Amino acid sequence: MDPQMKKLFWIGSAKKDLVAMPEEVQDTFGYALHLAQVGKKYEQTKPLKGFGSASVLEVVEDSGGGTFRAVYTVKLVDAVYVLHCFQKKSTHGIATPKPDMDLIRE
Repeated sequence: MDPQMKKLFWIGSAKKDLVAMPEEVQDTFGYALHLAQVGKKYEQTKPLKGFGSASVLEVVEDSGGGTFRAVYTVKLVDAVYVLHCFQKKSTHGIATPKPDMDLIRE
């Protein structure tokens, strides 16, 4: 691994959840996480609302009629922590569902 590249850590079931997503979503999230590891930001990455700063980020990808999200933090200098990967199942609104927000906060 490149010494400049941050280590990637998966919290809880985040990696298993990502692997269960459609391949194009995996590709997008994988690329976004790679950019985070090298100190860059994927163009569609944005701060997750409710955390007060840009240290918790999310990537959103639509695929096959579903919306998928990956949430990670780069708060620590030498690592990227993938906090949660999930499919948004609500049929209305863009807010992250409360159970998912609670899991991210853990």
